[in-house]
Amino acid sequence: MEKGTNCFPTCHTVFLAWTWLLLLSWCCTGAEITCRSCSSPSPSWPSSSSRLRQEQRQPPPRGGRAQPRGPPEEGRAARLRGAEEPRLGSTTFALTGDAAHNQAMVHWSGHNSSVILILTKLYDFNLGSVTESSLWRSTDYGTTYEKLNDKVGLKTVLSYLYVSPTNKRKIMLLSDPEIESSILISSDEGATYQKYRLNFYIQSLLFHPKQEEWILAYSLDQKLYSSMDFGRKWQLMHERVTPNRFYWSVAGLDKEPDLVHMEARTADGHTHYLTCRIQECSETKRSGPFSRSIDVSSLVVQDEYIFIQVTAGGRANYYVSYRREPFAQIKLPKYSLPKDMHIISTDENQVFAAVQEWNQNDTYNLYISDTRGVYFTLALENVKSSRGLEGNIIIDLYEVAGIKGIFLANRKIDDQIKTFITYNKGRDWRLLQAPDTDVRGDPIVCQLPFCSLHLHLQLSENPYTSGSISSKETAPGLLVATGNIGSELSYTDVGVFISADGGNSWRQIFEEEYNVWFLDWGGALVAMKHTSVPIRHMWVSFDEGRSWSRYSFTSTPLFVDGSLVDPGIETQIMTVFGHFSLRSEWQLVKVDYKSVFSRRCNKDDYQTWHLHNQGEPCVMGERKIYKKRKPGAQCSLGRDYSKTVVSEPCVCGQGDFECDYGYERHSNNQCVPAFWFSPSSLSKDCSIGQSYLNSTGYRRIVSNNCTDGLQEKYMAKMEKCPGKAPRGLHILTTDGKLVTEQGHNATFIILMEEGDLQRTNIQLDFGDGIAVSYANFSPVEDGIRHVYKSAGIFQVTAYAENSLGSDTAVLLLHVVCPVEHVHLSVPFVAIRNKDVNITAVVWPSQAGTLTYFWWFGNSTKPLITLESSISYIFAVEGMNTVTVQVAAGSTLIQDTKEIAVHEYFQSQLLSFSPNLDYHNPDIPEWRQDIGKVIKRALAQVTGIPDEQILVAVFPGLPTSAELFILPHKNTTERRKSSEADLEQVVEILFNALNQNLVQFELKPGVEVIVYVTQLTLAPLVDSSTGHSSSAMLMLLSVVFVGLAVFLVYKFKRKIPWINIYAQVQHDKEQEMIGSVSQSENAPKITLSEFTDPEELMDKELDTRVMGSISTIANSESTKEIPNCTSV
Repeated sequence: MEKGTNCFPTCHTVFLAWTWLLLLSWCCTGAEITCRSCSSPSPSWPSSSSRLRQEQRQPPPRGGRAQPRGPPEEGRAARLRGAEEPRLGSTTFALTGDAAHNQAMVHWSGHNSSVILILTKLYDFNLGSVTESSLWRSTDYGTTYEKLNDKVGLKTVLSYLYVSPTNKRKIMLLSDPEIESSILISSDEGATYQKYRLNFYIQSLLFHPKQEEWILAYSLDQKLYSSMDFGRKWQLMHERVTPNRFYWSVAGLDKEPDLVHMEARTADGHTHYLTCRIQECSETKRSGPFSRSIDVSSLVVQDEYIFIQVTAGGRANYYVSYRREPFAQIKLPKYSLPKDMHIISTDENQVFAAVQEWNQNDTYNLYISDTRGVYFTLALENVKSSRGLEGNIIIDLYEVAGIKGIFLANRKIDDQIKTFITYNKGRDWRLLQAPDTDVRGDPIVCQLPFCSLHLHLQLSENPYTSGSISSKETAPGLLVATGNIGSELSYTDVGVFISADGGNSWRQIFEEEYNVWFLDWGGALVAMKHTSVPIRHMWVSFDEGRSWSRYSFTSTPLFVDGSLVDPGIETQIMTVFGHFSLRSEWQLVKVDYKSVFSRRCNKDDYQTWHLHNQGEPCVMGERKIYKKRKPGAQCSLGRDYSKTVVSEPCVCGQGDFECDYGYERHSNNQCVPAFWFSPSSLSKDCSIGQSYLNSTGYRRIVSNNCTDGLQEKYMAKMEKCPGKAPRGLHILTTDGKLVTEQGHNATFIILMEEGDLQRTNIQLDFGDGIAVSYANFSPVEDGIRHVYKSAGIFQVTAYAENSLGSDTAVLLLHVVCPVEHVHLSVPFVAIRNKDVNITAVVWPSQAGTLTYFWWFGNSTKPLITLESSISYIFAVEGMNTVTVQVAAGSTLIQDTKEIAVHEYFQSQLLSFSPNLDYHNPDIPEWRQDIGKVIKRALAQVTGIPDEQILVAVFPGLPTSAELFILPHKNTTERRKSSEADLEQVVEILFNALNQNLVQFELKPGVEVIVYVTQLTLAPLVDSSTGHSSSAMLMLLSVVFVGLAVFLVYKFKRKIPWINIYAQVQHDKEQEMIGSVSQSENAPKITLSEFTDPEELMDKELDTRVMGSISTIANSESTKEIPNCTSV
């Protein structure tokens, strides 16, 4: 349960055909109510994430109600037949002009303050905003109200009302953000206001528990702001804070009162637990009490504890800090394997947690911790759970107020929900004994364990209803709850039951649902029927519900929307909110019940009550005697009333001890070790020569005050630390992953199941030639960090040794360099049914272990390799798609290319007039467009269909390309004749190219001529001394290659094997090649004759600098290859 003062009025909107919605503010607490005269459709429940968080108890949707059976309680009421009906003093005030308003928020300061503030609103559900509002103020406990719209601004639309929890005179109003973002501040209980504009939109506020001027504001865009002057000025603290995961410091635990705990996303994209002071929260001033990243929405700061969740390897791990000590991992039973965990209570230096284990769906197991919140033991299995209106998890567990150790829980057994009670914090549970008689006095036949009393345990989050169960600190032992008698919990045949002895015995007081409130410090009860019809009566009891007197509180029946009891419990005033008709204004009925008390109580009006558990006087190790008013004494207790508890310790018995961590209670009531638990493992934290507390399998229940007796037998014994050799050594990474990035910190955690942590030497070899050694485990508790400077797979070895032995653990860690780009190197054209070599070139080249996923055509399953190349045979002619995906750690990149597949084809290298180079930006899009232009020019000059022509422009300078001449798509079956046709096409194209007929206009005044690549002189290079030798070598090389091209072209018909694509299968080539083989009578120089793959990539990336001839087609990038360097 949240202990802070988070004052955001959480309005759980219920959509009705027509409804009045009342929102009541009680010391910054928002609330909601629906008109009882309307029915509500069943809402659909949203899903909730499995995260560690504060338990929020919201009342779930009620089931069907029992039909009225008549008013037997009226027969017991003090009715005066034929006389005037008893009436409580009351006044009614109508909020005139607000008939259309469907929401309201009410603040009553209490503590002898006569001021009541009411904010009514018209909320448009279609627009999702407030369109009208009115502010009302009363200074006479609600007898009359004044409308304050002119004081806040007639055009100002208000959306929320906030009150400082430490100074009720300080009021803050928030305008609707759809119209403007501003706040109005009052320091005189709402009499006057000052308006301040905001540059952000407030979503929620959190007031400091001690400093009335200090406020945290959470904006709609997930930013956290702070103010030290009650909202007049704001300062940004953090820009990426998780909703509802920010907390003020706790007095006595945090050193600075202005410290803020928050869960926020940092620059690395991970979520971290951070702390900072509100005026010193820059990035350099923030600190991280937990060194690693945490799960989203997992930070809980509550009382003396801080909880976080870290998921690693698919499992959730929970950590706790007690009194701001270093975090320790929470120890649940080994095989609980939690899916979800909720912190329910942190009262009395102990944690109650609800854990949903791996085999549970709609139930949770209840666990209870030791004082530090580290070691948890099972308290109750299969506790019922449900979802609230906002998808929050509701656990059916109720802590009885005023008496420590008493809890009620609804447990699922054989698909039935039954209510159980415990008097020793979950050690022992039993069913509730049903009443002996019903409300009419007729006997009830109900025998345990087949029949018992079952209760609804939903708390009321709002002060206008009593909830399905209630108890008060000022009325110990008194419980009022809605429930039923039978074999299981029911939502249909329900009534109201009361216990005056802490749950030992129960009586039925109503056959239908009633709201019951505690008056006069719990000395009296007032009840109002929970109904959808208008009413004008309420019932008062002075004898713990044994008899009831009926009083009228209004002359006209009222549709009751809610009731608010004076929060000070001193003025004896109740305010009832409702409507006389479905369309009338809000009616506020002030009820003064002072008249029902005849006098102030004296000492003769009190009696003593002994707390017990089925006759056993010792509860939680104490005998307790309470003072309370005698039943029937119609006197008021007053503010000086004290329950005057007299207590004395009891002798410790078996019921004062629960099983310690790792132990389970068997049928003989003995605690024995679980099969997975080794009791000796708890001694690993002590060293030889020291002593430790050796558990006997039992631990005294926290807050139990028994003495002597079995305490000596069951308490842990101080023993000398045994010497043990290291055993069960493990190496883990903090995030549970076996992959890390080069240049980033890799943090290793070393765990040891048994051994002497203080006298065991630890050596950790990172596998890259670096190792570290430690004399004991103390320096490695927070992890050992290391930065790998190269990628690869490293064998990380941990070695632990002491005088009694040693142990070793190994972890294989993949270190990767984040891949930035992949280029798929494929031929433009391939031969059908022939192997095609395909290569993926990755930037940077030293990226470590990579996984390649190859997708061909419309295949749904990829081919997976660890190599960057693959050989594939295309069986279908036409355009075939190839996609490669490269996985490196959590990074996945891909590239896609198309290959034209034919039975045969011919190709020719092309060159261009030099003016094209000046306009060549060397990017893929430009090359593709130029290829299309050349294709159109060739088709236009020669008349050859464009589907027989494919032009691929190579990256780099000088600009070059390859021309592919493809067979007609309808002539594949006529192989020989079509080959001859293809030869004619080739002749036509070559003639046009050789005659310089193929040209295109790049831009006005820039004509580019397309040539067949022939013997040409290499461009001259700088002939200075520093370059003479290299220039000569380059010139000779280019001349030689040019000569080879010329000879091939000149004598192509005399060397048929050089250009028969369909008959030659080349060796595997890793670079992008223009084709994979040659067909007859066409000149061809394959790109493999020019360069190897690495040279190709270098040329593509450095063409502008080197001026070399680049021969890679369709490159996606021309930037320099990035280096993966250490950070």
